[in-house]
Amino acid sequence: MRTVDAAGLSVGEGHPPRIMGVLNVSVESPYDPSVFADADGAAAHVDRLVDEGADIVDVGLATANKRVEPLTAAEELERLDTACAAVERADADAVWSIETRYAEVAAAALDGPYEMVNDVCGFADPEMPRVCAERSAPVAKMASPPDLTRPGAVETTDWAARRSPEWAAEADYVDQVYEALAQNGFTDKTMVDPAFGGWSEAKTRDHDRETFRRLREFRGYDRPVLVSINRKSFLKELVGRSTEEALPVSLGATALAVARGADVVRTHDVAETRDAALVGHAFRTELVRHEGTVEVVERDVRRPAETRRHLDRIDAAGAAADAGTRVYELSGLDDEDRETLRDAAGGTGAAVAPGRGPRDDAALVVGGPGSVARLAAGVRASGHDGLTAAFDAVERGL
Repeated sequence: MRTVDAAGLSVGEGHPPRIMGVLNVSVESPYDPSVFADADGAAAHVDRLVDEGADIVDVGLATANKRVEPLTAAEELERLDTACAAVERADADAVWSIETRYAEVAAAALDGPYEMVNDVCGFADPEMPRVCAERSAPVAKMASPPDLTRPGAVETTDWAARRSPEWAAEADYVDQVYEALAQNGFTDKTMVDPAFGGWSEAKTRDHDRETFRRLREFRGYDRPVLVSINRKSFLKELVGRSTEEALPVSLGATALAVARGADVVRTHDVAETRDAALVGHAFRTELVRHEGTVEVVERDVRRPAETRRHLDRIDAAGAAADAGTRVYELSGLDDEDRETLRDAAGGTGAAVAPGRGPRDDAALVVGGPGSVARLAAGVRASGHDGLTAAFDAVERGL
């Protein structure tokens, strides 16, 4: 898992879940407790968020509500003065994130006191990746069509034209979200956000629930995952609660999300969400990790679809997705390593899928506990020191 350095804050596998508190300087935003139009009030709110445990403070200049006409870049820039003044007046140690869809606004914020970008339009502004990369700024990329006026409206994208008619005919909503995240690429410091919430009229709450069920699949990009599920309707409806009453269901979902791989949780309720996230992290599946001549990382998968995401990421050859539910990614492989691995796998029932192109130093091993143990025995018999050390770690984790 790629770790993102956010102004000295490590985000990703092996680190605690990070909490992103919310401050809005937009009067249109629907959740009043986080809305402050003046710098002094905004700064005081930020101090409270950080005191409660926020690692990141995300400042919104405009609401992304589909029923509200989006602000222009010039209008967002007018509000940026208040957002920058809030940073200067707050007595808080946190990573400052600006929520915007415009590269021009992101550049101005990053050239000022901000250190991170939360792009709700998923790089629809083609200059956004360049702006963030040039400043080495982390950026949360929300799944969205390539349209600055329609954040998150994934299901309205013409996927037949952007991908292929055949792909579009077979893809379900989660497939579309996954593909939307890939549009316009990533920077080295990109985190992915699968866009929970009512971003368009065509999106249903069942869409959000299915995305939540399959949250592990988004680990297939090997990047930190950010979720924004606080008091969302797809959760409230399950228990028949209003927004004001929905904190308990949000906390239950937070623990589940972190257990399923979320690295950052965006919330209005920082203290409570932090506790729920830490519970989820404590009961997250412990995965094998070994560093050496050959490195190995176990991937947290439950379904063949999740395995396929990882196979696609390394452009792996072969059909290994249905071979089992234990998935290990090896890296640092050379030609001899790959040949040894392939020979050792013969007859074990485990599948070895070597990467291609830029990832030809990697391979996925997929199998059940028994087949992986047989493969480990074959590797040891080969006398290959680097692979043997890696599979000793694998076998200890079986």
